[in-house]
Amino acid sequence: MTVRSILDSKGHQVESIQPGATLSDAVRLLGEKKIGAVLVLNMAGHIEGILSERDIVRVLSERGAGVLDEPVSAVMTRKVVSCRPADTVAAIMEMMTIGKFRHLPVVEEGRVVGLISIGDIVKRRVQEYEREQEALRDYIKTA
Repeated sequence: MTVRSILDSKGHQVESIQPGATLSDAVRLLGEKKIGAVLVLNMAGHIEGILSERDIVRVLSERGAGVLDEPVSAVMTRKVVSCRPADTVAAIMEMMTIGKFRHLPVVEEGRVVGLISIGDIVKRRVQEYEREQEALRDYIKTA
């Protein structure tokens, strides 16, 4: 199973925000879209960083609510690991586990084409196991 297969079933929609937007704007976006992370893209559409719920909680605990008026660029994670559509799910699961992150931008030819979360992977793996079980049941019935 590849990243492309997950994106094809879930969609290629990526929520993003500009680096100069306030953290408050980002919190609002995350809440409205019911998502756990947002890509920080510059005007050209290139990845500047990623902002997750974890980043927000960490900075709020360190600096208090006043940080909500600061730009996203002051809070975001700048070192963003990405993957390609052709990467296997096993490979990105390992990346996420080692890197201890839950969201992974998908980049093809320098352009963001999607965002994969650990929830997307778990959902897909559960569907895969359910199909295997059903196939085994059908095989046993016809044996």
